[in-house]
Amino acid sequence: MIVLKTTQNQLLGALQSVAGIVERRHTLPVLANVLIRKQGESIQLTTSDLEIQIRTTATLGGDAGAFATTVGARKLIDILRTMPADQTVSLESQQAKLILKGGKSKFTLQTLPAEDFPLVQEAPSFGSVFQVPQKTLKDLLDQVAFAMAVHDIRYYLNGILFVAEGRQLSLVSTDGHRLAFASATLDVEVPKQEVILPRKTVIELQRLLSTASVPEGEQAPMIEMQFASNQAKFSFGGMEFVTKLVEGKFPDYNRVIPKSHQNGVTLGRAPLLASLQRTAILTSEKFKGVRLNFEPGTLRVASSNAEQEEAVDELDIDYGGDPIEIGFNVTYLIDALSNMGQEMVRIELQDGNSSALMTVPDNAHFKYVVMPMRI
Repeated sequence: MIVLKTTQNQLLGALQSVAGIVERRHTLPVLANVLIRKQGESIQLTTSDLEIQIRTTATLGGDAGAFATTVGARKLIDILRTMPADQTVSLESQQAKLILKGGKSKFTLQTLPAEDFPLVQEAPSFGSVFQVPQKTLKDLLDQVAFAMAVHDIRYYLNGILFVAEGRQLSLVSTDGHRLAFASATLDVEVPKQEVILPRKTVIELQRLLSTASVPEGEQAPMIEMQFASNQAKFSFGGMEFVTKLVEGKFPDYNRVIPKSHQNGVTLGRAPLLASLQRTAILTSEKFKGVRLNFEPGTLRVASSNAEQEEAVDELDIDYGGDPIEIGFNVTYLIDALSNMGQEMVRIELQDGNSSALMTVPDNAHFKYVVMPMRI
């Protein structure tokens, strides 16, 4: 049976959309495979890592009928990548093997039975469906994802808090040293929902969501969301994405965000970022500290290392507050500034020992809190 017959770029695109979660090494060999299920004209490609499942449905030619098997996802992608984009490729099934043909090339691939593929057990009941433009969610994820913890023993920090309430969608992430908050206004009212999406899910959504701007009058690509007590389900662009949620209590982010810092300054994001990147060169691998000296009219950025080398950089700023010297992990500042698109940034400070608040002028939708470090 000819399972599918299409161009290389169509098949590769469909496979790449589901293959991001496939681990190269797995205790269950079948999890390195993609489940290919043909029903009539349409074909479903499904991957899973037991916690996340991604499925896309497409029409990719071939014989009509019912058929199912699993084959190595990465291997198939690696082969397809070596072929020209407009080349016609076909997958045929023969005696528990799949044959991939393209031009004068032919590859015989081993398969594993479809019934061995462990599908994620979907929650019996999901909450109400609501949708937002894909670009809105992608922008929110990009503004907070960098502050997620990595392999933290406090497992609830290895992800993003997702809060939908009324007409507001807010995303929060923290690794205990910094906190990023971003929100957007929804077109519809939604019942209050608060879940923690795992880190791997966040990275996949960032990769898959469309940021294409849409011509005036046309409908932007949307993403549908539903939450159960321990699962989230996303549907967009012919794809269905089911993920386990992180259990646990996320810290109260409202208590962390400073409300009444007396000293503030608004300055250009790009010049500040460039200054920090310059001074970061002379920080050591283990100790990424920089000193910021705020004085009326001037910001001095300085760093030094164990070889007694030193970098000092000055920026002219419109600042009339108290003189403050404060130390930060320079990576935390660079991460935030690199993930903002705005021209200006506002920094609010209390003193050299309190956390700093970074915001965008005239925009209450983004807040970034960073703890100081002793230098």
